[in-house]
Amino acid sequence: MTDLSQIVKAYDVRGVVPTQWDEPLAELFGAAFAEVTAADAIVIGHDMRPSSPGLSGAFARGAAARGADVTEIGLCSTDELYFASGSLGLPGAMFTASHNPAQYNGIKMCRAGAAPVGQDTGLADIRALVERWSDEGAPEPVAAPGTVSQRDVLGDYAAHLRGLVDLSGIRPLKVVVDAGNGMGGHTVPTVFEGLPLELDAMYFELDGSFPNHEANPLDPKNIVDLQARVRETGADLGLAFDGDADRCFVVDENGDPVSPSAITALVAARELAKHPGGTVIHNLITSWSVPEVVKEHGGNPVRTRVGHSFIKEEMATTGAIFGGEHSAHYYFRDFWNADTGMLAAMHVLAALGGQQGPLSQLVAQYDRYAASGEINSTVDDQTGRLAAIKAAYESRDDVTLDELDGLTVTADNWWFNVRASNTEPLLRLNVEARDTATADRVRDEALAIIRG
Repeated sequence: MTDLSQIVKAYDVRGVVPTQWDEPLAELFGAAFAEVTAADAIVIGHDMRPSSPGLSGAFARGAAARGADVTEIGLCSTDELYFASGSLGLPGAMFTASHNPAQYNGIKMCRAGAAPVGQDTGLADIRALVERWSDEGAPEPVAAPGTVSQRDVLGDYAAHLRGLVDLSGIRPLKVVVDAGNGMGGHTVPTVFEGLPLELDAMYFELDGSFPNHEANPLDPKNIVDLQARVRETGADLGLAFDGDADRCFVVDENGDPVSPSAITALVAARELAKHPGGTVIHNLITSWSVPEVVKEHGGNPVRTRVGHSFIKEEMATTGAIFGGEHSAHYYFRDFWNADTGMLAAMHVLAALGGQQGPLSQLVAQYDRYAASGEINSTVDDQTGRLAAIKAAYESRDDVTLDELDGLTVTADNWWFNVRASNTEPLLRLNVEARDTATADRVRDEALAIIRG
């Protein structure tokens, strides 16, 4: 049986030798996707990785063989694929490994209207079909196979975003953008064209080997170049996109990173100004400042698990206007509940350009607490270590515990969450407190137990 447990693992760094993820397997996925979604038509896009066009084309052949008409939009960001799925009303597939290193590839799939395909909403069924067909052979093509055609949606995508956030009247801003040789180099020029922005473009050449740095701005070493350029040029801010450009990280005029929780709070305040009384989703490792700001602006904060499928499900259930994660995923009701870092970046530009102060001053009101950042620890027994942490705190009367996602321990002036990685033998720790000394103390106490 084909091992599908790591379907994002693809080609080696040369892009030549398939290991687990090759074009025949992608063709089976295309057929299974068409079968499970019962789609008459689908839309497909891909990133700049060397293996992506071949995998995407194979997926298209598989879907067409099951009778689906396929629209290929070619090179695109993940949120551009979501735009196509939403605006065309079609299920979609995006070939990308997002922020992962060059030797990886994978698929992000959605139903029509950019609705998520999760484990309980089709992914398990797709996997089961692929595994069966891998063993027994692919089914015969249907009597009337579908067609494959091409369409460029980049201009429509940019126009849609610019219709949601008006940047035409802001003061001129100098912005450095590090695309990390990823898909931001494809989308940013079109989205920003004609706006009052002086664009300083870094690493806009599409190159899936990532010659300058990994396209993962969550790792501090990958934004060092951006920080230096902002300081050297006196820019108003810097933006860093990940490989498939669905996430955006922000640095201020001093080159200092702006917490994604602060960006979540800032965007939430702006969205609530448009939709008074709206619901805002935040995952459980975002800062206390997020629900505070939402309440201060008359909104209803709703806390949920980490992960896009949980955020999107909660947004659909509650009719939320916006959702944010501390990993810099930002979700908008006006964007089919899908995540788009570009739209979040435009909100930051609008907020900054609509007043005269620097970005550091603007975001200070949204960044209120001391945080550890996410700290990963390799452990032999995730379940056992989580149980040890729970045992250490559950008898204390000055804290409360909940297990919505991993274990969260909350006191009056601090909280921490520990979650197990789904793909690696890691526990992930996030700590926040009202002051740095307390955050450091709680972090050290928790790590002592985690690392045993």
